[in-house]
Amino acid sequence: MNKAKSLDFKKVISENILIIIVLLMVVLVSILKPNFLSLNNFSNISVNTAVRFIIALGISGCLITKGNDLSAGRTVGLGACIAGTLLQKPDYSGKFFPNLPQLPIWLVLLIVIAICCIFGFINGCVVSFWKVPPFIATLGMQTIVYGICLVYTKAVPLGGYRKDYTDIASGKFFGVPYLFFIAFVFGLFMWFLYNKTRHGKYMYAIGGNEVAAEVSGINVSRTKIKIYVLASALFAVAGFLLGAKAGGASVNTGLSYELEAIAECTIGGVSTNGGVGKVSGILVGVLVFELLKSSMQFLKIDTSWQYIVQGAVIIVAVALDLRKYLAKK
Repeated sequence: MNKAKSLDFKKVISENILIIIVLLMVVLVSILKPNFLSLNNFSNISVNTAVRFIIALGISGCLITKGNDLSAGRTVGLGACIAGTLLQKPDYSGKFFPNLPQLPIWLVLLIVIAICCIFGFINGCVVSFWKVPPFIATLGMQTIVYGICLVYTKAVPLGGYRKDYTDIASGKFFGVPYLFFIAFVFGLFMWFLYNKTRHGKYMYAIGGNEVAAEVSGINVSRTKIKIYVLASALFAVAGFLLGAKAGGASVNTGLSYELEAIAECTIGGVSTNGGVGKVSGILVGVLVFELLKSSMQFLKIDTSWQYIVQGAVIIVAVALDLRKYLAKK
């Protein structure tokens, strides 16, 4: 009995080692830098977590079906740039479209989502019908989206945004940032989609065994296309919100965000081998990653070393996921 408990304890520790290390780091930083526990810092972390959470939700569906979307970061950037060109102040000297009338916020958001979903649809079709591995298909799309963003913006940095746009990111309701509520709504929607709908059941079935899912009557191709389109829609929303949060955008907005999202998902229990993943786990993974970054900033660790640590975390997170998969086999 004691041996079984010991084995279970070791299993829990080994499977959650990254979370434990980051939490210990948070405790250490809290002792060394008391202002780390301030409401202002937690507000900043919640705002950063909100946007990254939406991106990770998009990636999660792809991972659960043994896929991926390496075009996520560039799609986020394209969404931010499109929103930025359409939501600048009328009197801004560097306005991208000088004669453009003031468009409603909701209309711009729909335009951004519609354009980004085109790339998700193409990703889904290439993966489903041409049978191109998701890694290769979305890697190619990553470059295509970046090129389109360069052509569209002419590599000109964007700014001069309307206040009603930036207020989406800076505004608060009873002291809680709007972005927190927006992320909560998307999290709730994705939880319902994953756990209470036919689409969610199909998604997990495909991730568990694609051949068996197809034999059982599931339209695998159609389901995958829906997953990639939904992912791009979420990336578009994240880009829209990221532009409002930053107050500007450029072709480099969203660079490498897909790698962080993959790490956040795997830390939160979404397996890169498919069939496993929960929305609550994704939130934990994103929060852990943001706490890690915030801790390093408070400790004033050089930015170069921060990138090294983040890269190491990504490798370790995926390695641990693969280890769990091999252990089950």
